[in-house]
Amino acid sequence: MTILIAVLAILFIVLTFMVVSKTQSILKGLSKSDVEESEYLGAPDRYNSANGVGLFAFWLISIVGIVWSFIAYKKDFLPEASSIHGKETDYWFWVSMVVIMIGFFIVNTFLFLFSFLYRHNKNRKVTFYTHNNNLEIIWTTIPAIVMAGLVFSGLRVWTKITSEAPANAEQIDIMGKQFGWTVRYAGVDDNQFGKYNYKLMDDAGGNPMGVDFSDPNSFDDFANASEMHIPKGKPVLLKIRARDVLHSVFIPHMRVKMDAVPGMPTKFWFVADKSTEDMRAELGKPDFNYEIACTEICGRSHFGMKLLLVVDEPADYEKWKKSQKPLLTENPDLLSKVPDNLKAKAQKYTSTEPVAAEVAPEVVASSVLGNSSKVLK
Repeated sequence: MTILIAVLAILFIVLTFMVVSKTQSILKGLSKSDVEESEYLGAPDRYNSANGVGLFAFWLISIVGIVWSFIAYKKDFLPEASSIHGKETDYWFWVSMVVIMIGFFIVNTFLFLFSFLYRHNKNRKVTFYTHNNNLEIIWTTIPAIVMAGLVFSGLRVWTKITSEAPANAEQIDIMGKQFGWTVRYAGVDDNQFGKYNYKLMDDAGGNPMGVDFSDPNSFDDFANASEMHIPKGKPVLLKIRARDVLHSVFIPHMRVKMDAVPGMPTKFWFVADKSTEDMRAELGKPDFNYEIACTEICGRSHFGMKLLLVVDEPADYEKWKKSQKPLLTENPDLLSKVPDNLKAKAQKYTSTEPVAAEVAPEVVASSVLGNSSKVLK
């Protein structure tokens, strides 16, 4: 690296001296009042023909390089999308790429070809051509129609994936914070999310997502900060939010990307049609895993803000949900956040044992006396 920097520095110095020298010669030429046509600054010199040939040769070499790089690195492209809308997104992406590349090759071919064909020739006379209205209309109308077609086709796909999710969609609450993701699911008992409030967010108290435990629907909600599970073949609605700064939910294999904005909930719904096991078999990689990454630079540890994504078969997904413990079970101290009139309902989630029945006073007295006698002994 040091050698490369030194070489570039030397090259820069040499080119600087060449530019200064050329500038001085131009200034000297401009100071002469009797400059002949052959010495005119804009007159062609002995390098004119070589420049024309060199530019066209550069373009031919560039075409070879472009085609080679596409073929050589195609293996590193993302595999076929693992979601239904992702396949449609990919289709229109490649349509756009083909249209743009056709225009790119046509325009640049003529650009470099003209520099070669119309290089200076003292036996050829220049024709002054002002404009052509028909030509202006053609090269304005055609690109406008093509670009409008691409824009509206993309807008149609975008409108579809940002529309209201189907009624049977699996809803998942995902929140980004520096520097990780936390996921919350509606409990299996009521399948409804409890409310949340940013004022209730408390990492130390075991409530990083600000779940409002005055809402009975939150009692069976459960969360996970290490992985997110979704079912295969069923609509999934991501309810996205951020706790501190701007983040962005990105699932590359699903072609899912949506910003997580503080104070402004966003959403994205999709249908995954390849489970994690399906992708492992398709790619021949038994250790393959989907991931959720943050694609909005959010701070010093942005690079490590990832979350494991597991796509389960529907039956496995339901089994996994039933195996998860509610927030109240994971952290019984949260029971203090439950209003007194709802504590009886919430207590069944705070312990694995049933709530003790009311005990007769004489039994309590007997137990106390028994324990006291043991202590005296």
